[in-house]
Amino acid sequence: MFGLGYQELLIILVIVLILFGANRLPMLARSLGSSMKEFKKGVNEAKAEDTPAAKEEEKKA
Repeated sequence: MFGLGYQELLIILVIVLILFGANRLPMLARSLGSSMKEFKKGVNEAKAEDTPAAKEEEKKA
């Protein structure tokens, strides 16, 4: 994953824990998860909109 080993990931996790505190980590993870869900939903909707338009153009040509 991005060329990071377990030691680097552990250091990053400790820094995040120090910066945000243990009480806010679940809230941050929840926010990140919902953001990713909305992003994927938007990408899938964009793909769905592009597909019918491309098929209509092929039929016209």
